[in-house]
Amino acid sequence: MGSIRAMASTRLLCLFNTKAACSAKTLARASRSECFKRHVCSSPSRLQGCMSAWVIDQYGTNEVLRYTEELATPSVNSATEVMIKVHSASLNPLDVSMRGGYGAKLLKLRRDPMSVMDSDSEFPLVLGRDVSGVVVDCGSEVTHFVPGDEVWAAVPPWKQGSLAEFVILTEYEVSLKPKSLSHTEAASIPYVANTALSALVNAGGLCRDSSSNKRVLITGGSGGVGTFSIQLLKAWGAHVTVTCSQNAEGLVRGLGADEVVDYTAGDATEQLEAMEKFDVILDNVGGETEDWAMGMLKPWSGAKYVTLVTPLLLSTDSMGLLDGTFQAGFTLHNKAIQNIISSGVFYRWGFYTPDGPALDEISKLVDAGKILPVVEAQFPFTQVPQAFQKLEEGHARGKTVVRVAEEDDRQAEELVQNSPFGTAESEQGVQESAKQN
Repeated sequence: MGSIRAMASTRLLCLFNTKAACSAKTLARASRSECFKRHVCSSPSRLQGCMSAWVIDQYGTNEVLRYTEELATPSVNSATEVMIKVHSASLNPLDVSMRGGYGAKLLKLRRDPMSVMDSDSEFPLVLGRDVSGVVVDCGSEVTHFVPGDEVWAAVPPWKQGSLAEFVILTEYEVSLKPKSLSHTEAASIPYVANTALSALVNAGGLCRDSSSNKRVLITGGSGGVGTFSIQLLKAWGAHVTVTCSQNAEGLVRGLGADEVVDYTAGDATEQLEAMEKFDVILDNVGGETEDWAMGMLKPWSGAKYVTLVTPLLLSTDSMGLLDGTFQAGFTLHNKAIQNIISSGVFYRWGFYTPDGPALDEISKLVDAGKILPVVEAQFPFTQVPQAFQKLEEGHARGKTVVRVAEEDDRQAEELVQNSPFGTAESEQGVQESAKQN
């Protein structure tokens, strides 16, 4: 029972400003055929005209965000594409960075390889890397989805994002949404899931069958990637140590962290050095962390350090595509060689990788109760600038979600109004429940 209470407390803490969200699960459990009836878009003229979206017309601070109802509605132009009506989206630190121009040169080239030969503008750009919504149109060769399917996905940074009424993706980037989650909950997971899976599996060498009793350290464990990774690794049987600030300890323990180190404490490094060394380190912080983290790994045993804070896009932004890519590759090569020679540990970079089939597996874990959505804050579509401002404040405790569809706004308001909980449950409550477990 303690385990159930801890999971419930964590869910209440992080969703709908800690108000009860359990009713959303009931609403999301409708049958697939009922989903067809409720959500199929019945306005062909809308699909062929303009849509509402938040765009940027130049790089800069929050002031460059602009709301428009005149952005051309995208259409299916490839046999493998699907068109999704967005119900909810969520923001990631990458969105804030991209708003300021991070990765502009490389991402523009990825969008259009011919852009290296011209000076065409990439604007207007739509940000937003997570989507939960309903399929409204499919290409002729799409076999996994039909109009009416409730889906979730991570939108690649080189594609127009989810802060709009509609988004176009390939079917290989999309997955059926977990039945147990509302759109608001589901939108908090895809991008961090794909990023964490790419880092832990592709770079870290971990998987469901090889993680049992592996010791993993996650730095910056209270953010989106961190909170997801804790749950995934615990579902796989790993021993998880997390660094975070003291006021996030209750949250990460409630998600399953075995040991927690307050990085603001003066002896944080000493505490980690006193522990048994780790098989894998997932670094969400970067900077000085890299200097001491390598010494925390088991030497000459195939241990791996994986960082999600890489200089690749910064290098291409400042030095150009060719020089920047070469410089980043040279840096990676030197560090990898240095660490493998000195202590037999592997130094690797982790990157987001779009992967719909991987989300299929995550969906199973979600519906089995192994992974919970961690939503710190949510905003209506009219308040996207406020959502960005919240994200920029840092010290995240999960994800910031934007409710795009009007029906989701009404549903969320009803859930909060009808909630039997008069006051929010505190992180202290989560920590107490975890201790009982």
